[in-house]
Amino acid sequence: MSTAPWQREWQNAIRHPASLLKRLGLDASLLEPATRADRLFELRVPEAYLQRIEPGNRHDPLLRQVLPVDAESADSGGFGDDPVGDQASLANGGVIHKYRGRALLIATGACAINCRYCFRRHFPYADANASSGQWAGAIDYLRADPSISEAILSGGDPLSLNDRRLGALSEALASIPHLRRLRVHSRMPVVLPSRIDGALLEWLTGTRLTPVMVIHANHPNELDGRVADALQRLTARGVRLYNQAVLLRGVNDDAATLEALGERLFELGVQPYYLHLLDRVRGAAHFEVDDATAAALMRALAAATPGYMLPRLVREVAGEPWKVPIDWTRHAPM
Repeated sequence: MSTAPWQREWQNAIRHPASLLKRLGLDASLLEPATRADRLFELRVPEAYLQRIEPGNRHDPLLRQVLPVDAESADSGGFGDDPVGDQASLANGGVIHKYRGRALLIATGACAINCRYCFRRHFPYADANASSGQWAGAIDYLRADPSISEAILSGGDPLSLNDRRLGALSEALASIPHLRRLRVHSRMPVVLPSRIDGALLEWLTGTRLTPVMVIHANHPNELDGRVADALQRLTARGVRLYNQAVLLRGVNDDAATLEALGERLFELGVQPYYLHLLDRVRGAAHFEVDDATAAALMRALAAATPGYMLPRLVREVAGEPWKVPIDWTRHAPM
């Protein structure tokens, strides 16, 4: 089987802090702390994403999402390895079943990019992912529960798997009578837009299941022309698109950036969906934005944005039967 262009791009991603700093013309003083943090959670940045980072700007909001820093080793109270209770909700075959009506398959532990705030950066993928058993356990679990109407592919990033495997999985899911929708959670359309090719569109839209894709963009600078083309290919085939963003200090914690993100998403046919407060994973405390600041940002955003473009501010809480909405209208103005 020949290697697809997106696979070659992914294989050639930058994996070493020294290479990243050299490419971006950044100060060598950043190398030692980046190398230390890289040992905790490895760096991975594909070329397509790297090209959107401003050379020489150590405060670039896209760079901040991918550059390992010493703050990741800080011991921060309230931060842990499983911040949203994934491991307690693991069922047979790498399935996470937290919410009624839908179940999530951990398809793989691989990603096209390693975001420093990743809430699954400590997840035991080797022991708990659906693909390790060639999907059999996951399919059996879904088939046995008629209350489940939606299968969600997550990871890692499920689109890091090849189309042959994903096509076989989509066919198996479509054979389960009570399933109605196939939802894919992926950062690939944003960080590696070449992944959205004809082969992907064939399996994603080729069954009776309604295809839904939830992408992940945190800043308008992530949404360049190549990303726009990838999203257009999806919408042209009837894939419904939503965006989940994470509120991140130093990345998008100002109302103008959030407004620009929402405008750009809507322009590209993507519905702003969730704005997540940071999942309190060990190593990511330096990204946290407090609830009062988040509420103030939402009030400013609501004053400048049509209601249909306003994302829902939420926090995921282990054990809760849904994402917990944050009532930003009740917080006292800052």
